[in-house]
Amino acid sequence: MDNIAGSKSSLTWAVNLSVLVLVLLWLFPTVGLLVSSFRTSDQIATSGWWASLSSQERQNSAIRVAGEEVIVADGFEIRGSLFESAEVTVSKWGTSSRAPEAFDPDDVAELKNDWTLTVDGQGAFVMTSPTTLEGERLPRVFTTATAPPEWTIENYENILLDPKNSGGMAKAFFNTLTVTIPATIIPILVAAFAAYALAWMDFPGRALLIAAVVGLLVVPLQLALIPLLKFHNEIGIGKGYLGVWLAHTGFGLPLAIYLLRNYMVGLPRDIIENAKVDGATDFQIFTKIILPLSFPALASFAIFQFLWTWNDLLVALVFLIDATGDTTVMTKQIVELLGSKGGNWEILATAAFISIAVPLCVFFLMQKYLVRGLLAGSVK
Repeated sequence: MDNIAGSKSSLTWAVNLSVLVLVLLWLFPTVGLLVSSFRTSDQIATSGWWASLSSQERQNSAIRVAGEEVIVADGFEIRGSLFESAEVTVSKWGTSSRAPEAFDPDDVAELKNDWTLTVDGQGAFVMTSPTTLEGERLPRVFTTATAPPEWTIENYENILLDPKNSGGMAKAFFNTLTVTIPATIIPILVAAFAAYALAWMDFPGRALLIAAVVGLLVVPLQLALIPLLKFHNEIGIGKGYLGVWLAHTGFGLPLAIYLLRNYMVGLPRDIIENAKVDGATDFQIFTKIILPLSFPALASFAIFQFLWTWNDLLVALVFLIDATGDTTVMTKQIVELLGSKGGNWEILATAAFISIAVPLCVFFLMQKYLVRGLLAGSVK
């Protein structure tokens, strides 16, 4: 009875669990990038993104005492605070990197030239001296403090608006859009015509063309990179947007034609035959009947082509990148940030999330068509 068609399998729980694990494995790093992109560099360096909602105890880097000097009864005094936030709680502090936890809050540290320094539990300090402190190099303070969660949009301002910090990430974002949108639309337009011809038009050699398209699916694009670049240079398009558009079009056409042809073959033949009886031309049948009915397959390929082109680095390096960097795409810009700002995790996390934000939006907006397009032609 367990094998009766339509009965519920006893392994359903295993399938559901596997899907849940896969979703979590994909979701965790994405959420981590999003959370890290709104955190400060100090918080990223001292705790993981999963602890971003709780207060964190960390050793802060050296903060030099600074403030306006005032005259008091027994000499001179400087008052101020080590932190901008009043919610920070200091548990230990010190004036040397060798002993950063030498003092408790409100302890008095005896320094050179009869200076004294005290720091309370909120980071407020008082420094006194029998002589003026003008022109003197004031001491540094190391603290171990508990700070509340801190969020900032400064990372996005730096990466998108400040060329010194971003290295041109905003320009790279628009360069990537300039590459991706045409490189997605052009192969869809070409492949749709080719798929219709291979699906519904009879002509000599059609079977050979279909076999050639299937064979091109397994050809690695690396084999064609250098010959294609030489061809581009010979015809005068060289390294530029036109060259990279044509390269992506050529590499994406086999999958597009195969996917669309399989979907169009599965469309009801009666519709096409009735349209021909009514006097419709092949072009009218294609534009008014086939294209509207093939939208799931078109959307499915558009998702694949958009994601592949947006995340591409190899083709962009070969056919687009120039010495001036005016056409640098985001994948190349992130590689450069890894070299110039490898320690600025907040900048890298923000740049990485910006690079995946657009593909995520495209996927979730069109994902309902993905499965329908992938299953094209599998069921009659």
